[in-house]
Amino acid sequence: MIHHFGRVEVICGSMFCGKTEELIRRVRRAIIARQKVQVFKPSLDDRYGIEHITSHDGQNIKAEPIAHSEELIGKLSKDTTVVAFDEVQFFDDGIVAITEQLASRGIRVILAGLDLDFRGEPFGPMPALLCRAEEVTKLHAICVQCGEQASRTQRLVNGQPANFNDPIILVGAQEAYEPRCRDHHIVPK
Repeated sequence: MIHHFGRVEVICGSMFCGKTEELIRRVRRAIIARQKVQVFKPSLDDRYGIEHITSHDGQNIKAEPIAHSEELIGKLSKDTTVVAFDEVQFFDDGIVAITEQLASRGIRVILAGLDLDFRGEPFGPMPALLCRAEEVTKLHAICVQCGEQASRTQRLVNGQPANFNDPIILVGAQEAYEPRCRDHHIVPK
């Protein structure tokens, strides 16, 4: 099936809110609809294997790892109608222009990623992608401190909140991060 109009869909939120699950769900529906789908992920995210995207609950789908957004151009098939990216916050800013080009060519682009880093600051190319998207889905996890909706990702170092000046990118899962609400998100300056 060929799309008559391209579009950009962004799935965002904190860690453990179901972004990758939702991306996989949308990709699987596109496959059922007999659309040609390609899925990409940043090569630095090797938590569950390099050639799959995997949700924290174990769902997975095959994906091509790329280190830089420009690599996508050479890997894109002519007949692809849906392109999906997981962990898009880890890509360089060139992903914004590439996403726009794909949508302008009639391709449906589905992006999933953290909108905020562990400090609570906008993460990588996400602000520009969110502004340009036709559809934005913000998911929430559950705050491990109070049970309310979590919109932040708390990084922990030896069980304590990470310092504001710690490196932004540290690939990890439950051993280093937990979902928190605004009130319980702590970032020592």
